[in-house]
Amino acid sequence: MASKTNPIAFLQQVRSETSKVTWPSRRETMISTVMVFVMVFIAALFFFASDQLIGWLIGLILNAGA
Repeated sequence: MASKTNPIAFLQQVRSETSKVTWPSRRETMISTVMVFVMVFIAALFFFASDQLIGWLIGLILNAGA
């Protein structure tokens, strides 16, 4: 079982680790944001097309028996 760390020591460790973080530049953040929007748009188009195709196929199957 791991030993408990007191809250002050924990906060010191958190502060120490946070200082080691390399934060992205504004340009890197903007590029990442644009890429996320592009990928979301592509995924939305894919799922829309898939939904339309599956709906059409189910419609064919259900209407074939009538």
